[in-house]
Amino acid sequence: MKNIKSHFKFNKQERSGIFFLLLIIVLLQVGYFIFRSFPSSESMNSFSQDFETQAQIDILKKNAFEKDSVKFYPFNPNFITDYKGYALGMSVQEIDRLHAFRSENKFANSPEEFQSVTKISDSLLKAIAPYFKFPEWTKKSKQYSAKSVQYSKLVKSTIEFKDINLATAKDLKSIYGIGEKLSNRIIKFRDRLGGFLVEEQLYDVYGLEAEVVQRALKKYKVLNPPQIKKININTASVETLTKLIYLQKNVAINIVSYRNSEGSIKSFEELAAIENFPSEKIDRIALYLSL
Repeated sequence: MKNIKSHFKFNKQERSGIFFLLLIIVLLQVGYFIFRSFPSSESMNSFSQDFETQAQIDILKKNAFEKDSVKFYPFNPNFITDYKGYALGMSVQEIDRLHAFRSENKFANSPEEFQSVTKISDSLLKAIAPYFKFPEWTKKSKQYSAKSVQYSKLVKSTIEFKDINLATAKDLKSIYGIGEKLSNRIIKFRDRLGGFLVEEQLYDVYGLEAEVVQRALKKYKVLNPPQIKKININTASVETLTKLIYLQKNVAINIVSYRNSEGSIKSFEELAAIENFPSEKIDRIALYLSL
């Protein structure tokens, strides 16, 4: 017993050491329990933060999807390329019908005419027609064409059209609304073109009202379009492009600059993005160009 008691006898310093040891153990235990309480609240915070992060990720995914998806902007359907036709949902046969129609220098000037040429379904026309953008002159001509439909049907079989490319200034003055000045202006414009390729070019004569053009086209048509050498827009110089009556020199410079920066022009629709380009006349300008 004496030996056992001797193990429990401590001097003052030893008792102080044991006390501090116990104090340290207690503090460590308290600290441990306090430490364990932090991860719980932290995990709750991180869980809440994950919702915010996930929301941001969802937004980024949505933006990426919208960026990668095909977007359509207003365009003239007469110049649909194979790629754009596929993107719109047209079949190969429908695209080929449009290209065959355009190879005859003809234009569809309304969604209904476009459907008549391509034979696309009503559902597809309904989906893509809102993006169609036809030149301004087609809107003007429709205002008068509706009034003259019945009349034109009655006289169609009796009228013998004359070639607008052979008409003299005296012939043109027989049209109501065309006087000395306008008749000479039409002849001068025709000479600069080398001859009218399509009747719609009459709308480009300065000062010639749409209703006067309608009267002229009841008597005159392009019966023998001139043979022209198309200008390769990817190789032509500024001087060559400026020879085309529709292009001013500053526009020709912008075309060459755009071509040099992009490497080449792959479709006529790209021209609309060039500064000062007369995009409302792209259908006529394209008749004189090749890619």
